[in-house]
Amino acid sequence: MPIGFIGGSGIYDALPLEDTRTIDIETPYGDPSAPVTVGTLAGTDRDIAFVPRHGRDHEYSPSEVPYRANIHALKDLGVTHVIATNAVGSLSGDIPPRTIVVPDQLFDRTRHREFSFFGDGIVVHQGFAEPFCPELASHLADAVEAATEETARRGGTYVCIEGPQYSTRAESEFFRQQGWDIVGMTAIPEAKLAREAELSYATIAGVTDWDVWKDDAEVSLEEVLENAAANETVIKEAVQHAVETLPMNHSCACHAALEGTINTEPGAIPEETFRRVEPLVGEYVDR
Repeated sequence: MPIGFIGGSGIYDALPLEDTRTIDIETPYGDPSAPVTVGTLAGTDRDIAFVPRHGRDHEYSPSEVPYRANIHALKDLGVTHVIATNAVGSLSGDIPPRTIVVPDQLFDRTRHREFSFFGDGIVVHQGFAEPFCPELASHLADAVEAATEETARRGGTYVCIEGPQYSTRAESEFFRQQGWDIVGMTAIPEAKLAREAELSYATIAGVTDWDVWKDDAEVSLEEVLENAAANETVIKEAVQHAVETLPMNHSCACHAALEGTINTEPGAIPEETFRRVEPLVGEYVDR
């Protein structure tokens, strides 16, 4: 099975791949951000399916990313694990720019995004207490330290804002008062959708700025892009090592996340809705 790789800001191309092909995938939720690039990681027998979250030319803002199509396309390709990357701001004095963070918690402050595959006649109450797969997150943190000279910041809360504007100073100070660690714009609804698709999902976040809480700090696109470029090499080396060393038989609770979550009687699910979600719920719904 290929391993999914979703590249965030600054990650617009895949790892070194051989025998690459580009696949156009139509999903019930529209087209993904770009055709999926599939290939074999050089020197290994590991296949990777890569999607640039914001598109090849960064044409999708955080609220316009076709998150459902991206995750559904990876699921269609047989992906079982998804490694994501995010560019984030720091909310803590001990997490300076160019720090690599592997968060373990999320706080959702988005407002205008499609955050579920379900609805329209099927109700699914999905558990989300641990938003990132703990096993995959630990593996990613190990990979950062094994493949680079960097020490990964293990754990921490990622607060996801709507964007595309950066935070106000009042918002940034509020986030800090809550004890949150990093702020970004794209982990939600991606993590929620990955769980609904029963994918093991975790992210490597590269810190690009201090947000706006720090004295004289003002986020600029120039600063973000400069630090994102510096983080890119570390992140790609870590992802490559994570792919190479992920156990072939790795399994986790994420792969059965829908078990016991469907609250609608099978016969009551509209036919059109069932056709759309059957790839996700088919093994749990007896029609």
